[in-house]
Amino acid sequence: MVLVLADAVLAFHLAFILFVCLGALLALKWRWIPWLQWPAAAWGIWVEASGWICPLTSIENYFRTRAGAAAYQGDCIGHYLTATIYPDGLTRPVQYVLGAIVLVANVSIYAWLLHRRPRLRP
Repeated sequence: MVLVLADAVLAFHLAFILFVCLGALLALKWRWIPWLQWPAAAWGIWVEASGWICPLTSIENYFRTRAGAAAYQGDCIGHYLTATIYPDGLTRPVQYVLGAIVLVANVSIYAWLLHRRPRLRP
């Protein structure tokens, strides 16, 4: 049961990462999304820029060790994605690039949305 909780935290964490990176696209359908996505994107950019490890990683590792499984070192992206995408590991310059990609993607999507919205005429 505890391992299921660890996997649930992992699934939520990965969904959060996707929301940080691509959540602006949801604003095409729901106008209230930016109120959730902007703080999430800011958090994701801050975590990458500062080198912090997201608290969700610690929660997942807590449940894994409680279930008798091995915890991992580093962050979620580094553990699950970097080994596949960046075999040498997640370095600070790579983290800066990831944060910049999130920032540019979100700014671009929101700029496009603002440009696309009909203008109010007096």
